Amino acid sequence: MIQTTPIHWLIRLTAPFGALCLTAQIAAALCDVDYKAQPGDTLFSIAEFHYGDRSHWAALYEVNAAQLAGATVIPGRTLRVPCLAGAPAPEAVVDAPLERQNAEINLLGIGDLAPFVGHSLPQMGLIPDLVTTALDLSPSPVSHAVSIGTDRAEQIALLESVAFDMGFPHARPDCEAAPEDRLCRAFHFSDPLMDVPMMLFVRADRQFPFQADADLQGKSLCRPDGVFTHDLDAGDRRWIADGKITYVTAPTARGCFEQVLAGEVDAVSVDLFVGGSVLLENGWRDQIVPLERPVSLVGLHVIISKSHWRGTTHLYRLNAGIARLKQEGRYEQIVSRHLALLSSQF
Repeated sequence: MIQTTPIHWLIRLTAPFGALCLTAQIAAALCDVDYKAQPGDTLFSIAEFHYGDRSHWAALYEVNAAQLAGATVIPGRTLRVPCLAGAPAPEAVVDAPLERQNAEINLLGIGDLAPFVGHSLPQMGLIPDLVTTALDLSPSPVSHAVSIGTDRAEQIALLESVAFDMGFPHARPDCEAAPEDRLCRAFHFSDPLMDVPMMLFVRADRQFPFQADADLQGKSLCRPDGVFTHDLDAGDRRWIADGKITYVTAPTARGCFEQVLAGEVDAVSVDLFVGGSVLLENGWRDQIVPLERPVSLVGLHVIISKSHWRGTTHLYRLNAGIARLKQEGRYEQIVSRHLALLSSQF
């Protein structure tokens, strides 16, 4: 049986973008971190990415003069990104009230998980950066603004009432097989922004072969409350529907991992980024490992209420922008920029 550390799947996932690897802890800090320069970087672009203001390039120059060729950033060199005097620590950021802003399209993100969505992340994270850039590239672009909340049920309710125009990130259920699903009934889904691997995390001291679906017959899997399960029943898999596995939930991802450590369930099934972050935060990397084979690859989408009077127009605008984003190579640049922020803690 082949078992690997999270970096193996991270490299496979991000290889097309030349990225390094991911951890939630490093991405949560905008300053006092090391940054490995990428092709095309300048002091201006790095300052804008970390500080949100190109004018702060001098702070980078001051502490990295020995690593620069004059004012030129050399790809591969590791630069220190200092905190600016008087800048608040990321932990000091608090959730803003979930109110519409003065923009024609108001977007509502959910979650606090690097590199995808977070108040303290550059451009509020990878997904908001992709979405807002796609809207900028769309036909007849209009003003837009991003807010971030932490309650998924509240987000869905606000989107259904059209208090906000678009929400993210969401996995699309199998709407053909389950048209009665609430998201399928109430929302349009954008084209996928990116795919994430749903992995199995198991105790390192136990054998757990997973070369084919049949290997999971009789096993118990845990996912956190609220996480989708459609991939576990997709096609002829029907792991939950036919009782092929024992499906267990816990209030948090950490709760699932604690059940694995206690021998109460055989595996945790969460996406690579959530699982890797839990292992890092709790020092469990030697006790729990991800298996080589993913359970599924799940696309992340933007959703728009079907009751929105301009819903189909917004959907067309966003999808056209996503297509142009990829055609012009901007997609790879954005993904690479976000993933390259993170260190090799895995």
